[in-house]
Amino acid sequence: MGSADDLGGLSAVVAGGSRGLGLLMADRLLARGCAVTIAARDGAELERARAKLLARHPAATVRTTVCDVRDQAGVRELFTAAREALGGVDIVIANAGIIQVAPLEALRAEEFEDAMRTMFHGALHTALEALPHLRKSPAGGRLALISSVGGLLGVPHLLPYSCAKAAIGVLAEGLRAETAGSGVSVSAVYPGLMRTGSHLHATFGGARSQEYGWFSTLAGTPLVSMNAGRAAERIVRAVVRRRTRLVLTPAARAAGLAHGIAPAATTRLSGVAARLLPSAPGGPLGQREGKDVDPPRGPVARAVQRAGSALNERAARAYNERDGKP
Repeated sequence: MGSADDLGGLSAVVAGGSRGLGLLMADRLLARGCAVTIAARDGAELERARAKLLARHPAATVRTTVCDVRDQAGVRELFTAAREALGGVDIVIANAGIIQVAPLEALRAEEFEDAMRTMFHGALHTALEALPHLRKSPAGGRLALISSVGGLLGVPHLLPYSCAKAAIGVLAEGLRAETAGSGVSVSAVYPGLMRTGSHLHATFGGARSQEYGWFSTLAGTPLVSMNAGRAAERIVRAVVRRRTRLVLTPAARAAGLAHGIAPAATTRLSGVAARLLPSAPGGPLGQREGKDVDPPRGPVARAVQRAGSALNERAARAYNERDGKP
């Protein structure tokens, strides 16, 4: 690895670093010699993540901090503790997120508010509390905010997620402009679907089994989704090299380009896709985690779902999405 990628002696904080993409980005930072603090809400999940990281990097410095990024005071304490323990903060990645899969009829304002609090306000709190530390970095601080292809266009049955991720993208671009000339770089990252096992922690509403079926299948299909380890490597490389913007997966780049060139046509196509997705049954509203949702019924539906999500299930075991279960 070239010297431009050497992060020996630097300190990084990954918010939302206990599983999935966040865990993998922490791994890639450690591989470059960086000391890493991973933060998340679940202490037991963090300890499992730390054990996984140290198994791969026995001599590395891996810290864990229980932190709810919706609480700005807690985020402030996260960075104060990282600075005191490691002598400073040089790289910060805001990755905390939730995924809610449901048609509009099965959503309430509360789901949108929860998405905004966790993702947009979480990224905002992370950025605001990180910047004073990053400005002091002798190496020049680096900040990355993880948006999504869902932040480039409104995705049917993922509206709360899309709204929050769009706000993160705008925040990242605005912060880049506001910090120009300060020595701090800000990167906006827009991943497409990745095989991380996130379907187990996503929540599903409406016709839950059918929603779980299409989401887990697409998220695990190689031609549509991306290997999460490769995605993490590309993201960390972009952050280290201070890239302004990174859009991952050909499908995500094509969707963003189509929306930029022909937004009305793209929206009409989204409407066609929405009509192919499950409709909301009658009855009470509510969300349920993927790990608690029954898979689709019927031999054909089950076979398609199993085939599409096989790689995603393997990723779930590898990337700490299984709540400690094998």
